[in-house]
Amino acid sequence: MTEDGQRLDKARPKLVETKERWAAEGRRPNPGRPASDRLPPGQRRVTEWPVLDLGIQPDVPLDQWQLHVHGAVEAPFTWTWADFEAEPVFRDTSDIHCVTSWSRYENAWEGVSARRIVELCRPKPEAKFVLFESYDGYTTNVPLPAFDDDDVLLASRWEGKPISREHGGPVRVVLPKLYFWKSAKWVRQIVFAKDDQPGFWEVRGYHMNGDPWREERYGTP
Repeated sequence: MTEDGQRLDKARPKLVETKERWAAEGRRPNPGRPASDRLPPGQRRVTEWPVLDLGIQPDVPLDQWQLHVHGAVEAPFTWTWADFEAEPVFRDTSDIHCVTSWSRYENAWEGVSARRIVELCRPKPEAKFVLFESYDGYTTNVPLPAFDDDDVLLASRWEGKPISREHGGPVRVVLPKLYFWKSAKWVRQIVFAKDDQPGFWEVRGYHMNGDPWREERYGTP
């Protein structure tokens, strides 16, 4: 077992068991709450940014941080922090929708766009999915089109400041159109693949896609 896998084995067992039970039951946090023009069904708006994790918050010094991009690509690469900082800055403002039923509006992000990653690595024609792997061993999966979108980025800043460790700094994924468990914190690897591979929560009953407007919280596509 890898060191990262060992870290994830130390995740809060009661939290994991509870969420697995919710998935098995198809639990809706706010049953009957209607959607609005901006708020997906079953969600409630919050103004704070809740901290949700598995009890593990890896400390990744910037001089040791690396991002590996590989798999079914023509040009795999590895970035250091200096490489990341040298890329064109991408800015976007978007909403967060968490599967645990809260949504936060107007989050200002800065980082590197997903389309810049795609441009550089050049996915092969057989690449249909993307798997994110984090410094704590966490994984999650998305279809390639969900990553190759105009509002997706690897974010290093939030509201004008570096993203804190508790929220996934130094770099996290941001996919605004999906539930936020798909936006992996502490991202270390991006793997392009021919076949879909369920991640940490997906193998525990969470949905493979995770569209909040369709309430794809649990179950399979």
